[in-house]
Amino acid sequence: MGEVRIIGGQWKRSKLPVPDVPGLRPTSDRVRETLFNWLGQTLDGWRVLDAFAGSGVLGFEAASRGAATVVMVEREAALVDGLRASQKRLQAGAITIHRANALNWMTACPDRFDLIFLDPPFADDLFDRALAAAVALLAEDGLIYVESPHDIPAPAGFTAWRQGRAGAVHYQLLRREDNPAS
Repeated sequence: MGEVRIIGGQWKRSKLPVPDVPGLRPTSDRVRETLFNWLGQTLDGWRVLDAFAGSGVLGFEAASRGAATVVMVEREAALVDGLRASQKRLQAGAITIHRANALNWMTACPDRFDLIFLDPPFADDLFDRALAAAVALLAEDGLIYVESPHDIPAPAGFTAWRQGRAGAVHYQLLRREDNPAS
């Protein structure tokens, strides 16, 4: 079992366990640092969805930086157990964890989010369906963060506001074309 560390906020330097699960690739420190530089160092009051949560490092990072609510959705039992153990250890009251298929969960969810993390298993090719589901859950001025093995075109009405690449991972922050923020 490996581990990743939270890089900012109240739990800075806290370590999260990463079970050895095929296809699991937690977002690297370098990419997370870039992402949170784009977003701002604090997410006070934000509502965040970490779909396909995996190690949960993106969601825990958001909660560490002040997000009001972070919803994590993960289908693998071993990963859900690890998320719940980390939630308990950190006393992360803003985090809610659901064991579910993220696409099904997003389709049924009535809530809206300011930030949605999409980092589905690369081998499952869920990007188009995951983006469509995320768009329906996004608050008016919300942002969608996507990690993928190749460039993913922004959905209609959206633009890649920020983007980068680290090794084989492409990452981008999408916003509505009419979003006046930033």
